[in-house]
Parts: sequence; structure tokens; C-alpha cells
Amino acid sequence: MSDTTDVSVETLDPERQQKAKEYAHLGRRIFVVELILGAVYVIAWILTGLSPWLRDQVHTLIQMTWLSVPLFAVGFGLPYFILTAPLSYYSGFVLPHKYEQSVQNLKDWLLDQLKGLSVSAVLGLIVLEIIYALLGVAPRTWWLWAGLVMLVFTVLLSNLAPVLIFPLFYKYKPLENEDLVSRLTRLAEKAGAHVQGVYAFDMSSKTVAANAAVMGLGNTRRIILGDTLIERFTADEIETVMAHEFGHHVHKDVTLGIIVQSILTLIGFWLANIVMRWGIVTFGYASLTDPATLPLLMVALMIFGLVTMPLGNIWSRWREVKADEYALKMSGNPQAFISAMTRLANQNLADAEPPAWVEFLLHSHPSISKRVVLAKSFNVDE
Repeated sequence: MSDTTDVSVETLDPERQQKAKEYAHLGRRIFVVELILGAVYVIAWILTGLSPWLRDQVHTLIQMTWLSVPLFAVGFGLPYFILTAPLSYYSGFVLPHKYEQSVQNLKDWLLDQLKGLSVSAVLGLIVLEIIYALLGVAPRTWWLWAGLVMLVFTVLLSNLAPVLIFPLFYKYKPLENEDLVSRLTRLAEKAGAHVQGVYAFDMSSKTVAANAAVMGLGNTRRIILGDTLIERFTADEIETVMAHEFGHHVHKDVTLGIIVQSILTLIGFWLANIVMRWGIVTFGYASLTDPATLPLLMVALMIFGLVTMPLGNIWSRWREVKADEYALKMSGNPQAFISAMTRLANQNLADAEPPAWVEFLLHSHPSISKRVVLAKSFNVDE
């Protein structure tokens, strides 16, 4: 890590910014293609009769009702996974290597994909089983109970992620730099955040990008720093990055975020209830608990998520600005903040000034250029 007394400020690399714009543009194209493929796939299942056909096959195969939904979900999801596998390989492996962001070999990348798919499948199937159980037990109010279940799941996962899920993908250990540990611990104390420790994780095993976070809730909350951040950022820059993260704690953004997301999830399930009931009449499904209604549930949540995504991003950018303001006030070092943001743009190949419509629709954080402008206008004496 660089000397803490280093007062030099990182500047944007024009060549890397050009690559960043290309990288972001290709990423948006892939996002649109995936969106179209997903929509066509789900709608095809609804309109062609594939859903009742698969349901009948599942019922013929097994008479255990509680297994019908997970088996249907596997039969519904597996063809889509196979269909989109080439695109996932290109976006997740080929493109990051082409732009020199990834250092992972194919074997390790595939292993990560398998672990990610396994975790998602297990959690997803559990949630679906609970939702369809609620559809049978409380057909009129299932969407309300499903929203509450998702709230509990979100809190549990936020608490358990650092100890159960994160270690599946990264190795991390207590940070050995005692001076930096002391600085970040004091920062946490000022923010009123109790942390279990400061850890470094082997981000360099997968990427050249840098990142840091406050992860976990309650007794699992901890500071984690990517080794790529530790090696290339000054202590002042790391401190201002973490001050931003603690700004979220001070402003209760995790709690507020869970509340906002829970409200959106509740509305999404309510709309899905309307769509599923319409589907029962239109396509002749047996009932809400009919596994064939799963594509209807998926398409309703997909459309709702797409429509509300810009609103969620507006909320997120607002909270990020407040966290930036907190970081600037706590550190009193706008130059370190500017340097950290600029270094992140260079190292992570992030477009510092994306098109306005892209930022509005797709970005959960303000652009690097706006964050730098905020820091330049900050008055240390205030």
C-alpha cells in the first residue's frame, strides 16, 4: 500500500476511459439481449402450452404434490440456462479478459458459476416452495405473507452472507496492517457502528478491480477490503472509501433499503396475484397452486422490476450522495476522496461520465464525474 503521506492525486487515464466506455456499451447491449431473451422465453411458455404440458409430465412422474413446484421450476429454468450459457460465458469470462479486468482461468470461473448457480437454486427453490404453499393456505392474502417471508429472508441473508456465502467465493483473513486497522476501527466507532473486525479478501484471485464494504448485520458486521484496494490505494484514500460506507450506517440506509425493497416486493406480489388470477381464467389453469402458473408469476415480477428499476436507482443515487457528503465531512480530505474515486474509475474500468439516460435508468450510483464535482465544491471549514 502506498505511503499515507502521499499527497499526489490520481488523474483520469484518457486511454482507459475510452476502453471503459466501450466496455460499458457492450455491457448494455448484453443486458438488452438478455432482457429480450428472457421475455421471449417466458412468454413462449405461457402462449404455447408448454406450461401445462410440463405440469402434466411432472404429475405423471411423481405424485408427491410438494415436489411438483421445484421439479417444474427445474424443468422451466434448465432450458433457459442452457440457452443463455454462451451469452453468460461471453459476458462473464470473454469480455472481462478482453478488457483485462479478469485474471481468472476458465476452470475457476466455471467453478464459481457452479457455486453461484447452486446457491441461487437452493434459495430460489425454497422461496418458491414457500410461496406456493402460501398460495394454497391463503389464496386471497398470499401476496402479503409472501412479502413478509421475503423480508425475513433478506434480513437472514444479510446477516449470514459474511459467514456462509461470501467464503464460498473468496478467502479472507484479518488485516495485518495494524495502523490501517486502527484508523478504520476508529472510523467505525465515530459512526456508532460495532464491527467484528477488519478483513482482507483475495479479490486479486479473480480480478484487477478494487472494492471494499461493510458486510453483515449485527454480530456478523465486519469491514472487508479487497487486496487489490489495499495494494494500490493510500491509507487516506481507503479511509475516505470506508467513511462513505459508514455514511450508509449513520443514515440507516441498510434498514431503509430493506424497507423500501420490501414495499416494492409486496407490490410486485400483489400485481403478480392479479396476473396469475387472469391467467387461470385465460389459459384454463387449475388454480393458483398449479405449477403451470410459475411463468405468469415470473413475467409479472420481471415487468414490475423493469418498470421500477429507474425509481429504485433514483433512491439509491440519493442515498449514495448523502454517504459521499458524510465521507467528506468525516475525513475532511476532499483530495483523498477525489483521488480514490478517480483511482476506482481507472482500476475498475468504470465510465466516469456515462450518458445521462444511462445513469438515470441503469446506475445505482452517481457518476464518478459528479462525485468528483461534489468533492471539489466541499468546504473543509464548514
